[in-house]
Amino acid sequence: MDKLKMHSLDGVERNIELIGKLFPNAITEVMRGGKVEHAIDFDVLRQELSDSIVEGREERYQFTWPDKKKAMLAANAPITATLRPVAADSVGKDGTPGAFDSENLYIEGDNLEVLKLLQETYLGKVKMIYIDPPYNTGNDFVYEDDFAQSAADYMDNSGQYDEEGNRLVTNTESNGRFHTDWLNMIYPRLKIAKDLLTDDGVIFISIDDNEQENLRKVCDEIFGMQNFVAQLVWERAYAPKNDAKFISNSHDYVLMFAKNINNFVIGRLPRTEEANARYQNPDNDPRGVWKPSDMSVKTYNEACDYPITAPSGRVIEPPAGRCWSLSKNAFLERLQDNRIYFGTDGNSVPCIKRFLTELKFDGMAPTSIMFYKDVGHSQEGAKEVTAIMDAGVFDGPKPVRLLLRLLTLAKLADDSIVLDFFSGSATTAHALMQFNTEKRKHCKFVLAQVPESTDEKGTAYKAGYKNICEIGKERIRRAGRKIKEEAGLTAPADLDIGFRCLRLDESNMKPVYYTPDEVGQQDLFSLVDNVKEDRTPEDLLFQVMLDLGVLLSSSIEVKEIAGKKVFNVADGFLLACFDHDVTEETVKAIAQMKPYYAVFRDSSMANDSVATNFDQIFETYSPETVRKVL
Repeated sequence: MDKLKMHSLDGVERNIELIGKLFPNAITEVMRGGKVEHAIDFDVLRQELSDSIVEGREERYQFTWPDKKKAMLAANAPITATLRPVAADSVGKDGTPGAFDSENLYIEGDNLEVLKLLQETYLGKVKMIYIDPPYNTGNDFVYEDDFAQSAADYMDNSGQYDEEGNRLVTNTESNGRFHTDWLNMIYPRLKIAKDLLTDDGVIFISIDDNEQENLRKVCDEIFGMQNFVAQLVWERAYAPKNDAKFISNSHDYVLMFAKNINNFVIGRLPRTEEANARYQNPDNDPRGVWKPSDMSVKTYNEACDYPITAPSGRVIEPPAGRCWSLSKNAFLERLQDNRIYFGTDGNSVPCIKRFLTELKFDGMAPTSIMFYKDVGHSQEGAKEVTAIMDAGVFDGPKPVRLLLRLLTLAKLADDSIVLDFFSGSATTAHALMQFNTEKRKHCKFVLAQVPESTDEKGTAYKAGYKNICEIGKERIRRAGRKIKEEAGLTAPADLDIGFRCLRLDESNMKPVYYTPDEVGQQDLFSLVDNVKEDRTPEDLLFQVMLDLGVLLSSSIEVKEIAGKKVFNVADGFLLACFDHDVTEETVKAIAQMKPYYAVFRDSSMANDSVATNFDQIFETYSPETVRKVL
């Protein structure tokens, strides 16, 4: 049986593999740490790219900042962390506390590591990403990645504290790391996130003026400037602030990039009564209501410059410097088909009739400005949280209506996955449950949030929420119940208002699992079992699911076979047993179920006889099953 790797994707190894497919002659072998590894021969690669490569000090267009290369390495470096299920905090599909059958996920932990753990399982599976990352307002970052010096360390090492520990210099624009810290935080996360999107997927990123220019450049680099869709302007304030020094800032931005612009189709907005009112039927045309369209254009074409005789006998020429949009033959064809209108008296300048029933697209094209009357403002978002949580426990939440607009623009399918890895107060989950109810869809959310502690003097802490994750989870619970109650009998019977709670943690495996060659003979007795003592079979199951690329929302059924606990995941796709003293009876029963994957612990078998006959049992009953051990 093959051994599971039990760590996240190694981005460098993947990139070497991709280059090797294009340029196999550029792959070589080097000795590192006593092991032979594949590597890139850059001299050969340069020769293969000699017509286009830019080397040395030659000037080129580029966007860079301190530690950018380390940020790229941070995105590629593998980790050995895992996600552990927290059933007690979870909610079932129907809202039952502690149930674990929901297809939605709420993940507690640093989102860079969470994204790394998801990158194989959810590769190309996420239709929409929305994130509202921390705006760079001069505050220290919660997200302090290993490769970058934290803001606190930087200030300390720079001697910018007085003897009493008071900070002498604030993180203003004059601080050389003001933009650098933020860019080093956002870059590796977006780099990994891109690969999670489907080919027709789209990402939305909320941002303000401080970093919108830099974020646009980062996204141009990661997603490709050809995949830019729009920089939406959100009118977040409904009244000016008269104490503003210069301009009262009333807007934020939502940057929108497609994974592949050629595959992305925008979701159009429902037609409004106001828009439909522009269509009328003054001549009782049997094709229905229509609106007039100007028949002249300013781009001159001699073939379209001709006189038209109205029904009244009046001869009409194109306006000065313009011509008709139709050739004479095309005009006569439309005239014959009653698609030209000369007014009720037959004496007006001709126009083309555009019928509502013949519009090229359903719905209305969205505009780049999102007005608060349509999508809500920041105070609306705050009031929503206060109303549902009975207190103002979160600063700056986005309104649900804003997220509903973005969900519409993403053109979600019936079962699309929506990811938010800066989930905050969980507005994305709230909006998606509302969206599913209204559209009768089954879209699923994956939320991630670092468990940032709340201020002990603040409202949230006093209300019992010790960190942001507690706020987000409770909001989902309450919002789900509220949405289901308000929908009443019209709520879809299979509406999922729950979530599976998972928590980022160190690997379930002891160090010997990853570095067996570093374990001395004297340590072997204490390492008979390579699994940490405090880990449950459920913990092992989710690390196995991550390793094998099985969606974490998959159905999980627990069966007992010959007295042993067996997990049946995704209707027999994966069968896993992590008990000790597994007999041939259990192995045979699992093999007869013909799973795609069968996973056991390395120390599972009851005796040497079971271990010896293991492969023969599978060869007899299910030779196609992929067998793995941990």
